[in-house]
Amino acid sequence: MTAPVIQISHLRTQFDDFIVHQDLNLEIHAGEIVSLVGGSGSGKTTLLRQMLGLSTPTSGTVRVFGEDINDCGAMRRQQLRNRWGMLFQHGALFSALNTLDNVAQPMRELRALPEDLIRDAALLKLSMVGITPKDALKMPADLSGGMIKRVALARALALEPELLFLDEPTAGLDPDLSESFVSLIRGLHQQMRLTVVMVTHDLDTLFALSTQIAVLADKRVIAMGPPQEVIALPHPFIQHFFLGERGQRALEVLREKE
Repeated sequence: MTAPVIQISHLRTQFDDFIVHQDLNLEIHAGEIVSLVGGSGSGKTTLLRQMLGLSTPTSGTVRVFGEDINDCGAMRRQQLRNRWGMLFQHGALFSALNTLDNVAQPMRELRALPEDLIRDAALLKLSMVGITPKDALKMPADLSGGMIKRVALARALALEPELLFLDEPTAGLDPDLSESFVSLIRGLHQQMRLTVVMVTHDLDTLFALSTQIAVLADKRVIAMGPPQEVIALPHPFIQHFFLGERGQRALEVLREKE
């Protein structure tokens, strides 16, 4: 088996007297779509930030593409960051830049590409997520919620990443837009051969996309595996989260589509 894209070993995260993670271990392999789930305070967002190199654990290691991102130097860390993209929950578009310039921004920061190539590449990424050249000149304030998600996704894919992080990708979308966005992510995952790490509370999205689910509880990853295997485990949090009324509805919708 090839080396994991992300390998987290014996992670401990502590803020004053509050322990968030204790001896947490997790491996994510190429091509997987891994969903991180857990209750409030389980440290999902903190763990995501540690994978991104935005937060440093108290102890333990976080390796991305085989390198400890907390022990590799600023220049090397930036090189690693160029190999992944991040879709923030609310899009986090630059309000002063139009749609095209938002997507072009990561390429411009490289200071290595001519402007005409950057423009063409940005238009291509926008077309991949269903945004037309006409909409490319719109400002973020003029975009719908669904369009903001798509533009933010195009920006996350601007540098042809191998790894994509998604934070609540369908939050705020109505059911039809949510289903369309899930289909888009699924298609791009296959087309670009992405590895995807996702935090979501939306069970429909989780069951529709995940190849693996990592469950955070008791300060660690208590379960990791395909959805059907994870939801069969007897842990109280898993039973409550996946097999409550919302979970049963999501599973029924999934079975109807199979």
